[in-house]
Amino acid sequence: MTKPVVLITGASSGIGATYADRFAQRGHDLVLVARNRDRMEALAARLRADTGVAVDIIGADLAVDGDIATVAARLSEDRRIGVLINNAGVALAGSFDTQDADDVARLVAVNATAVMRLAHAVAPRFVAEGSGAIVNIGSVVGLAPEFGQTIYGATKAFVQFLSQGLAQELGPKGIYVQA
Repeated sequence: MTKPVVLITGASSGIGATYADRFAQRGHDLVLVARNRDRMEALAARLRADTGVAVDIIGADLAVDGDIATVAARLSEDRRIGVLINNAGVALAGSFDTQDADDVARLVAVNATAVMRLAHAVAPRFVAEGSGAIVNIGSVVGLAPEFGQTIYGATKAFVQFLSQGLAQELGPKGIYVQA
């Protein structure tokens, strides 16, 4: 049986790179998505050498509509992709009253809008196929407010609620959804 390809956003470092490593160790081919192409290239080269898996790279800023559309198209059209790891995220320091409105909008775009749009891009195909998995990376800050993290926490609460709702709607159709 062929293992599904895994698409991971925010894959150039941190949690995303760890997911990439773990899935590659289990023999899954990967599609890595992030802004930093150099770090993704280095990670992809290491994973290819260590595990022999195929690794594609999509350089994308998930605060940019056109870049989200590129990744969404890959998710909806590439039938080999069976797992979406919605990991990309940004944080913003400082209290709400001092944060720049454009920076806040960027945080919401990456942490909430992109998560929803990418899940929405792949869900119809997963439902039609009767299988697939969507993992949306949340945060404990989405469960309880933390000073200086109001908007970040609000986006992570959105991710949690979205994931719970999708699990109820899509779970009976064979789709695994988790935050």
